[in-house]
Amino acid sequence: MELKWLTLAVFVVCYGLILWRRVKISYVSVASAAILVAIGALAPRTAFFEAIDWNVIAIYWGFLMVSIVFSESGVPTRLASFLARRSRTEGTTLLALCALSAFLSAFMENVGVTLMMVPIGFSLAKAAGSSPTKYLISIACSSNIVTTVTMIADPPALILARQTGMTFSDFFWFQGKPGLGLISVAAVAVGFVVLYLTTLRTMKKTVHVLMEKVETQTLPAVLFVGGVIALAIAPYIGVQIGYIGVAVGSIALVLEWKGAKKILTEFDWHSLAYIIGIFVVVGAVNHVGLLQDLANGIVRIGISSPTLALIFLAWFAVALSSFVDNVPFTMLMIPVCLHIANAIGMGNAFPLLFGMLVGTGLGGNLTPVGATANVFACGALEKAGHKVRLGEFLRIGALFSITAVGTAHLLLQLIWL
Repeated sequence: MELKWLTLAVFVVCYGLILWRRVKISYVSVASAAILVAIGALAPRTAFFEAIDWNVIAIYWGFLMVSIVFSESGVPTRLASFLARRSRTEGTTLLALCALSAFLSAFMENVGVTLMMVPIGFSLAKAAGSSPTKYLISIACSSNIVTTVTMIADPPALILARQTGMTFSDFFWFQGKPGLGLISVAAVAVGFVVLYLTTLRTMKKTVHVLMEKVETQTLPAVLFVGGVIALAIAPYIGVQIGYIGVAVGSIALVLEWKGAKKILTEFDWHSLAYIIGIFVVVGAVNHVGLLQDLANGIVRIGISSPTLALIFLAWFAVALSSFVDNVPFTMLMIPVCLHIANAIGMGNAFPLLFGMLVGTGLGGNLTPVGATANVFACGALEKAGHKVRLGEFLRIGALFSITAVGTAHLLLQLIWL
């Protein structure tokens, strides 16, 4: 019992410091993991070989390397220019840009996509003679809205896939039913309809696009597509997906060998260390029985049916995702969902897991700080002299996200329960 209380204390301090954001979160998670191993909450061998999913780490590293090289290939900018030139009004131009942001974010790190699209948004707003605020908020929200469409769209989706044995194709068709990815695509489509009707439809100015000609490199695009295909077929040819991640990341460095040193130096190693530490922290919390206690407590407050459990987990995740980082929350809640499913007699826990992940991923657009992409977009606006008001952000992001989550929730209820 003393070990459980000590583990809980370390966990609370860890999460508190992560929320406080005054200390680098990578330092917090790694230090917390080291303390938990030192006090015996998890054996060193168990922590290194079982708690940490190295396949997730390899995929995260590799595909982030690919996204860096692809983003600098000029292809995304050329695509954005192509779409903008074929749009008739400001609203349809922005809708096309949002759709491109969403598509790319289904396979790339959404912060990278947002940063890539920010200068394009500023250029289009200037061409239309409009404020860039709607442009950048819409782009950031569109990048966030697809975090559950594919296995590699966001770390939580990858973590869920790895911890439940799902493959890339399972996100689209799973156990004889439409999977989380297809359900998310439908939810995103409804969200875009709402975004157009509530925000973009009134933007009727004609946009005269005068973008500079951009040189493109085809090999990064080929690697990008090839990496996704390799990830999809890896389980069927007996290849660990971690090897795919290492391979595509290494090839990306070879393709960009002149700038390889810069890429490796500027790579977000802190996020990688943060995820490694959180794997150990959550593994220790689960090992000492704290997550089982949490699940039992949720059941005791009256969550005693699959329908109620789905409602609670999906919308609880939406509420918390406005200020809680989605990576540790997802790792924390996966075993909780499994415990709840077992406690209420559900033979299949996937509806609860899918609902929790949808709420975590799609719910990040409720506030300007609910997702890192939002923070970057709002920061770019403020740097350019455009103050982002909470009400203005909510008018674009909140209804967009709530509609998408509501659609996914309804489809999960109808298809999976």
